[in-house]
Amino acid sequence: MGRIDKITKGKGIWLIDSKGNKIIDAVGSMWCNVWGHSNPQLINAITTQSKKIQHSSLFNLTNEPIEKLAKNLTRISPGMNKVFFSDNGSSAMEIAIKMALQYWSNIGETKKTQIATLENGYHGDTFGAMSVGYVPEFFGKFKKQLFSTIQFPVPNKYRVPNGITLVDYQNNCLDKIEKRFSKNNDIAAFIMESGAQMAGGVIIYPQEFQRKISKLCKKYNILFVLDEIATGFGRLGSMVQYEEQKSIPDIVAYGKMLTGGYLTMAATLANKKIYDSFSGEFYDWKHLFHGHTFTGNPIAASVANENILMYEKYNLIKKIQKTSKIFSKYYQEILDIDIVGDIRHKGMLMGIELVSNKEKKIPIRTKKSINKVFFEEGKKQGIYLRTLGNIVMLVPPLSIKENELDMLLSRTIKTIQAAKSKII
Repeated sequence: MGRIDKITKGKGIWLIDSKGNKIIDAVGSMWCNVWGHSNPQLINAITTQSKKIQHSSLFNLTNEPIEKLAKNLTRISPGMNKVFFSDNGSSAMEIAIKMALQYWSNIGETKKTQIATLENGYHGDTFGAMSVGYVPEFFGKFKKQLFSTIQFPVPNKYRVPNGITLVDYQNNCLDKIEKRFSKNNDIAAFIMESGAQMAGGVIIYPQEFQRKISKLCKKYNILFVLDEIATGFGRLGSMVQYEEQKSIPDIVAYGKMLTGGYLTMAATLANKKIYDSFSGEFYDWKHLFHGHTFTGNPIAASVANENILMYEKYNLIKKIQKTSKIFSKYYQEILDIDIVGDIRHKGMLMGIELVSNKEKKIPIRTKKSINKVFFEEGKKQGIYLRTLGNIVMLVPPLSIKENELDMLLSRTIKTIQAAKSKII
């Protein structure tokens, strides 16, 4: 197929280059695309609003689309009371961190200044987000500039220590968390991705793991902060992942699929307890000093409102739950490839772990860029693939049809087989 990185058009699951070549968008335009490309309803929402007001500040002002979106988000998010809008997921998490830390200051509790997280979590590329979501491969060069956090292990079903079960492993991780929680009254918040770790290797939490952490946070008076930027809005098969996990947070962040993947926007939601701590007289100095030029952009809000309406109108979550069963048809064929060690799948997310030794589960390491090899080999098969380290990730548009997902998985298998000789 040759070079195909100057994309000029998109239609449904397809990206189209300047020469008319088509590739399946297997990464959903970096995990954010919901309805495929060039959806007429989303485009209409954008063009209609753009003729009214293109941007108006939320500093002392408001606009109709953003007020409607705030109502929509609190309506679908159990336990959440207020919304703080921003431009992107990293910013939404920075806001969540600041809210959590300032909450304790606002109520006069000065000891709670530490942030607890899970090892290998990911929350964005800005400095606060890197601190709470430290992935060594990505952020090692900035380690000295990041603030310290308290990190806990996360149970990975593929790498359970010898001699114990996954349940034992999970309980050991939870015991470590509770032991530290009970030691000092200094932890302000526990921050984790909701449902699964994405960029850290597609680690899907064992059942009850997240719920039990939320219970420990309540027990020890620690704020529970969830990142649903990549895992909410149907990616793992439920609209609000924390609702499925039965773990209502104090603060939650959304992004990526909020606008269907058409414009940049994110939101940080908080419960009434958090919001009320920032209220008071001007001289109380309890304000949250944070803002963005394009916060509350009415065009982005309009397309987000249309996106949420479409989820409900077209029963997208039920369709995802049905279509995602197609992945399981290919498990064995993928696992039979000699460099595939494990498959991790939930909803419209699949991570395929590549290993150099199946028995010892040794991750493939090579001087070549695995990502570049899979990008080039994927192009030949007509798919756009990206890897994170030794993990091949499939994160297609949420509305992908069953026959399209069959095509994507078949082409992925051919890509892995073709790439094998180039990365071993």
